[in-house]
Parts: sequence; structure tokens; C-alpha cells
Amino acid sequence: MSNVFTIILFGLGFHLSFAQETLNKNEAQTFRKQAILTATNINSIVSEFTQYKSISFLNNEIITIGNLVFKSPNTVKWEYTSPYQYSIIFKNDNLYINDGGDKSNIDISSNGMFKSLNNLIVSSINGNMFDDNKYTISYFKLNENYLVKFLPKDEKMLGLITSFELIFNKQTNDVIEVKMTESSNDYTKIIFKNKTLNTLINDAIFNN
Repeated sequence: MSNVFTIILFGLGFHLSFAQETLNKNEAQTFRKQAILTATNINSIVSEFTQYKSISFLNNEIITIGNLVFKSPNTVKWEYTSPYQYSIIFKNDNLYINDGGDKSNIDISSNGMFKSLNNLIVSSINGNMFDDNKYTISYFKLNENYLVKFLPKDEKMLGLITSFELIFNKQTNDVIEVKMTESSNDYTKIIFKNKTLNTLINDAIFNN
């Protein structure tokens, strides 16, 4: 279970060294409306990704490569292809795992934490995390993009995750990088590339 939990806590989290400029209130409101509109209109996402995982007792980041497939409202497949074969599918309140051909599944319908993680993953993928009741939210310009920091208000969630950081493409308002920092200060960084939105997806892709 701990290995599954580690991989599910995919959030990306590199330490940003780029210059950040805080958006003023009007800029933040304008961007937020545009990002929410974009997220609302996303029915599917297909993307390659590179993940960088930092663990305190390791000197170097663990780098993995894979593919993401998302279908609205909440079906997600993370498929790691290098340096190992591993996939995780969230579908119909179930978590399906394929570890190099060793398959298993977990019913998450009665597991509040897994359901919360699934919701977080979906929200961070499509960029629809703008809930002031759940997060303290800060907005920044980051080079040619926007950086939004989400600090969970729920104490149980804070026990696992201290922050999410999403980087949005300034032109398209969709998420290009996701960051999550865990309570241990470990982090994962996921950078999306070759992303396509709203393509037709065969449900067979989500078979384990």
C-alpha cells in the first residue's frame, strides 16, 4: 500500500528559482476566470510526461517517463514506460494497478483519502482547483506563464500534502506543470509535453 500511495502522490514539486511577480487583484481575477473556463471545456487530455521525484534520503531525483490519459469527469490513467512498466487507473470508484503484469485493484468508494486524492489529481490535471474554501490561493507571473500556489486548509490533507503548485500556459490557460510538496518536504515534479485536448478516447484504454 505504501508504494501505491507514494506513486499516487504524484504532485510535482521542484524548487522554483525563476523570478516570480505577484499578480494584482484584477489580473488574478481575470486569469482565474479564463483558467476555470478552459478547465470546464476540457473533456479529455492525452499527454506525455516526465516526472522528477525528490526523496530526502536520496542524493538525486528519480526520473520516470510516461503517458497520461484523462477523460471527463474523473477517469485517469498514468502509465509509466521508463525505466519501468507501471500503470495506475482511477475508474468508477476503483483504483487499478498494473505493476509489470502483476495486476490488482482497490475499491476506493469507501476510502475518503483515496477519493480525495483522486479528486486532487483530476483537479490538478485539468486546472480546476480554484476553491477558496479548500485552499489558500496565490497567483504569480512566472516568465511567460502563470504560477498558482494552493495551500490546503484541511488538517488531514496537510498531514500528507503541504502545497500544490500549478503552472499554466499563459496563451492557452491549461496546465503544463504540476507540483506537490509532501509534509516530509519530499516532492514530485511532472512536466507535460505533446499535450492534446478534447480528442476522442476509446474507453478500452482504461482497461487494466
